[in-house]
Amino acid sequence: MLVKTFGSAIMGVSARTITVETSVDTGVNIFMVGLPDSAVKESHHRIETALKSVGYRIPGKKIVINMAPADIRKEGAAYDLTLAVGILGASEQIRKEEISDYIIMGELSLDGTIHPIKGILPIAIQAKREGFKGMVIPAQNAKEAAIVEGIKVYGVDNIREVIQFFDGKQELKQVIVNTREEFFAQLNNYEYDFSDVKGQENIKRALEIAAAGGHNCILIGPPGSGKTMLAKRLPTILPPLTLHEALETTKIHSVAGKLGKNTALVSVRPFRSPHHTISDAGLVGGGTFPQPGEISLAHHGVLFLDELPEFKRTALEVMRQPMEDRVVTISRARQTINFPASFMLIAAMNPCPCGYYNHPDQECSCGPGIVQKYLNKISGPLLDRIDLHVEVVPVPFRELSEAREGEASKDIRERVVVARQIQHKRFENSHKTHCNAQMTSRQLHQYCKTDSASNTLLKNAMEKLNLSARAYDRILKVSRTIADLEGKPAILPEHVAEAIHFRSLDRETWGT
Repeated sequence: MLVKTFGSAIMGVSARTITVETSVDTGVNIFMVGLPDSAVKESHHRIETALKSVGYRIPGKKIVINMAPADIRKEGAAYDLTLAVGILGASEQIRKEEISDYIIMGELSLDGTIHPIKGILPIAIQAKREGFKGMVIPAQNAKEAAIVEGIKVYGVDNIREVIQFFDGKQELKQVIVNTREEFFAQLNNYEYDFSDVKGQENIKRALEIAAAGGHNCILIGPPGSGKTMLAKRLPTILPPLTLHEALETTKIHSVAGKLGKNTALVSVRPFRSPHHTISDAGLVGGGTFPQPGEISLAHHGVLFLDELPEFKRTALEVMRQPMEDRVVTISRARQTINFPASFMLIAAMNPCPCGYYNHPDQECSCGPGIVQKYLNKISGPLLDRIDLHVEVVPVPFRELSEAREGEASKDIRERVVVARQIQHKRFENSHKTHCNAQMTSRQLHQYCKTDSASNTLLKNAMEKLNLSARAYDRILKVSRTIADLEGKPAILPEHVAEAIHFRSLDRETWGT
């Protein structure tokens, strides 16, 4: 007898429905076709033992299983439940009438327990799109899938529940999640706050500008000056995630298996901080079967690279195109996959190997040319994509010992949100530009016009501070953001002056 059950395969951050055809006929042995990998081929051993533990069996007949479409590789143990239900239906151990109305997925343990799987959110979205009645999935994944409205989601802990459900002996409780309520309940639930930071007003101001314009930023300072502490608090002043952004981010984390247990939505902006020993594929994504990397996991959030010069140069160079395109393309022989990668880059570094170049109190022990050699580990094209270069100095004891709290993140965020609203209105007719940092050359000339005083200031800065030519556009973009924070329609000389202040590494005298 032939029975069809349905599962799903993850491709990038999307899902593709897989039809599992199971036929039980006269003969012996199990044949599995349709490009299954080793984990799928081994599934019949898990299924056999799991069914025995709940009083059922795999029939001693010839079983042919076809997983279509055959040109897509089926990976992992997520098809265990799909295959088990198909075998039971084809051998007439359970009723088969309703089996084809559901997406059925889950990994089986030998005692029949059902374990969670990756990528359940894109699977649920695809199931709704194709008109399935519902989903029978692991209980730990049910809340995540239930945020997709218009499809019934049933969470199960053991294969016995699934068998009894399709046999009509037991009703399963539908998992219902109020998506908006779930989203707003957890919105901006951050662990850190800028009110904890003593002093460092100049750095706070730089991070506020970065958040307001979506600018990439690098913090340069000695060990213990607070670079990491400040960077961790940046997501708390970014505009809150919209529901659409939250769903996009959740899909990526779901595919990567990074969602917490019984988590429905990512409701705060992600903050990813990979170690400097990370590989190229770990940073941008890839592998034999492509998975999202750290830049995609930081989508709509912050990617923090601490000790930037210690990262492998090749790993940093492969980031350059995704930083511009806001998407990373992974090409393999069989497929090409796009992962979204719209993130803010915040980097931190010591000014030299010993860490004390330009320190107000301690003397640098690095020899001649060592500082410049250390800075040269970071390529010019990468620095070209970083708008703000901020020097961080240690906080003096007087400020550390003060009892008063600093300005709270929510107060800074209010100003950032107002500036972003101005930019949203400015770029409402553009599909690719959403904030000042993403402006094209044409938009730069249109929206960043300067008066004669500002032009004179720019000319003097270029000449006297030996600023490189690539700094010019970046200064104008940052000036535009500073003007937006103050609600000014035009860029004024004071805005240009502050933007010039945040271009330390472009000065030819730096590190010499």
